[in-house]
Amino acid sequence: MKLPILQVDAFTSHVFSGNPAAVVPLHEWLPDDVLQQIAMENNLSETAFFVSRR
Repeated sequence: MKLPILQVDAFTSHVFSGNPAAVVPLHEWLPDDVLQQIAMENNLSETAFFVSRR
C-alpha cells in the first residue's frame, strides 16, 4: 500500500520548530488497526488522517 505522508510543524509559524506531526490523506477510511500501524511506523507523537469530501 502506498500513501502520501506529509510531515508538518504543528503549533508554530516558524520552520523547524513546534511539534512534528504526520498528516495522511486517504481516499477512504482504513480499518483502525491499519491506521494505528501507520501511525506507529511514522514514529511521531501525532498522526492525523483525513478523507476528502469532494
